[in-house]
Amino acid sequence: MSRALQPDEELVELDAEAVRTWCARAFDALGREREEIDAINVYPVADGDTGTNLYLTAEAAHRAVEAVFAASGPDTAETVRAMAHGALLGARGNSGTILSQLLRGMATVLADGCDGDHLARALAEAAHAARQAVAHPVEGTILTVASAAAGACAAGGPLVRVARDAYEGAATALTATSGQLDVLERAGVVDAGGRGLVAVLGALLETVTGRAPDRAAPAPLPPAAPREKCAGEEGPAYEVIYLLEADDAAVDLLRSRLDALGESLVVVGGDGLWNVHVHVDDAGAAVEAGVEAGRPHRIRITHFASDATPAPGRGTARGAGSGTDGTHTHRYGTDDGYAHACGPENDGYVHACGTGDDAARAARGERAPRAVVAVVPGEGLAGLCAEAGATTVRTRPGEPPAEDELVEAVRRAHAREVVLLPNDTDLRETAAAAAERVRAEGVRVALIPTRAAVQGIAALAVHEPDRRFDEDVVAMTAAAGATRYAELAVAEHRSFTSAGVCQAGDVLGLIEGDVAVIGKDLTETARTVLDRMLSAGGELVTLVVADDTPPGLAADLEQHVRRGYLAVDTTTYHAGAEAPPLLIGVE
Repeated sequence: MSRALQPDEELVELDAEAVRTWCARAFDALGREREEIDAINVYPVADGDTGTNLYLTAEAAHRAVEAVFAASGPDTAETVRAMAHGALLGARGNSGTILSQLLRGMATVLADGCDGDHLARALAEAAHAARQAVAHPVEGTILTVASAAAGACAAGGPLVRVARDAYEGAATALTATSGQLDVLERAGVVDAGGRGLVAVLGALLETVTGRAPDRAAPAPLPPAAPREKCAGEEGPAYEVIYLLEADDAAVDLLRSRLDALGESLVVVGGDGLWNVHVHVDDAGAAVEAGVEAGRPHRIRITHFASDATPAPGRGTARGAGSGTDGTHTHRYGTDDGYAHACGPENDGYVHACGTGDDAARAARGERAPRAVVAVVPGEGLAGLCAEAGATTVRTRPGEPPAEDELVEAVRRAHAREVVLLPNDTDLRETAAAAAERVRAEGVRVALIPTRAAVQGIAALAVHEPDRRFDEDVVAMTAAAGATRYAELAVAEHRSFTSAGVCQAGDVLGLIEGDVAVIGKDLTETARTVLDRMLSAGGELVTLVVADDTPPGLAADLEQHVRRGYLAVDTTTYHAGAEAPPLLIGVE
């Protein structure tokens, strides 16, 4: 974060630290207002998720900015580009996709200058780019608010004046949206996407002045409009979103084809990478159109009639997410219904504290409905999995847990149904024997044959305790199976391997359990392993680093992926002590 402004001190330029602060404050602001924005979401579809989608888009931008700061000391141009690129990769829903294009438009101007005049031009470019991205722009939406913000500060001037004029212009336009769309007027609300943009511009104003703008208390919502009067009831059945690698000519043809298939078409991005959003009745045709145009990634299909968007982080270890490809956002947290882990105990276990209901059940001697038991290396991963609600068993180098330890862990989970994640090929037989013993005690146990900790993380990320047990196990098994894994280790002595002869001290890159790379430098070997894994495709790279790895290893690898693989996201976790130097997962 940038330094705090002193009283009466105001910025004259948006430097890299200021952009970083703006990004973080926008993320926080959308988090605070998420539920209120969701509640007024009636256009283009009354599915109550605009606030959540904007929040998740801002989170992706925030993570991208923090990643470039972790890797180096970026300048303003690098920071605004990272913010825009992160939003493009993580854009969710109609408004989130438009927000990503607004940020992209601003980045093209702010990369050349960051004073008030440049900010005014950036907002104008943002509004223009957003309208160009929407197939059929409609007034009374986020587009109207963006244009009003740009128009209010078009004269330029000092940075603070431009930021204030833009915010006030947007706020005024937002109030007027309720009279511009019949559906908003009937519901007695303003446009949800526009309100989100006002929050983002308010964060910008707070960044340059050091003072948050006055926020009027939200008016009580009127009684909900009858369902038959809500927009979207007679519209298309599905929302389809995907990232697309394609050239400009192919995207122009794709726009025409998707426009004929449905509505609410928004295509944002450029330079070979795009984010496509459309509402259609034939979801398969929308995806096929993307395949013909280029290479689609992270395909998400949502059925409006059955969609119930969870609060961020609820029900998954890595955040809210839905999609036919198992994609998800990458944020661990404790808002998934569990309290923080109690912490590692002397017996090597980490036990999830659980919810208040879980504690009450335990006090009465009742079993929880379902639990997950995971074997993990390192106390950092143990804490991470425990935060996601799992009971964990620590494994140390050369000391895999015995059958009795796994049995005791399942018993301590005290649940009627248990999913067991061994996370090690060599533990499969031990885990199977432990599962059979506990089944004899009346516990329903499913053993998912995870072969590495990164597969266990992927499985835990899609764990949903409220769905049927068999469905949960199938989803977790699919997520684990879709995750290729690798590990870096240091050879202890001279040996013959599948990649040739290694000497003591050599760095070994093992892919799917076999030595594939022999190197001298940990970072260079890790890059080679990543390139080999990503040559077969991938959308998400997970890095798990131990305490004794070089300090800049994770940041270097994140930057390597960011530069070489446009559509691939990266997330990093710390395993702590007594873990392999580096674990890699590719989904």
